[in-house]
Amino acid sequence: MRLRSMISAVALAVLMTGCAAFPPVSPVEPGMTAQQVYIARGNPSFVYPDGKGGSILEWAAHEYAQYAYMAELDANGIVTWYGNVRSDTRFAKIKVNKSTKEDVLKTIGHPSDAEYLHLRKQEVWSYRYREDGVWNSMMHFYFDGNGIVQHVEKGMDDLDLRDGGGIFGWRY
Repeated sequence: MRLRSMISAVALAVLMTGCAAFPPVSPVEPGMTAQQVYIARGNPSFVYPDGKGGSILEWAAHEYAQYAYMAELDANGIVTWYGNVRSDTRFAKIKVNKSTKEDVLKTIGHPSDAEYLHLRKQEVWSYRYREDGVWNSMMHFYFDGNGIVQHVEKGMDDLDLRDGGGIFGWRY
């Protein structure tokens, strides 16, 4: 009887921690009005014009977050897209020798970390994310002095190099 209770307790703990690895359910859906979005998510950290009369809303994530959310609204203030911008799909929209810092901000938001490489004379913006829903990864964008993306690099999240990924390797 004791063994059965112990197995049940372990199974319950595994199930509960497994659920913690998934991103939160979206409170915003396409077709919602700007007012509904503000009620559901609160005020965005940043608002960008999209160049077509609409706007892009960014809710900034903390530096250790692997998920960050943005919404795209048309000229009438209706949501056309909402979702996690820290993904390979969104990163692929950034083009080497073409995309600017402003393009990057409007596509994937503010970085987890930014630094300047003096010898290379490049600024690097780094984004933590959960690659393929499994791997703790970082995406790095290197900008020249004119703010144009010169290089893109993907690698392991440096936090995993320091602490083994935290408890069970899961972060948000």
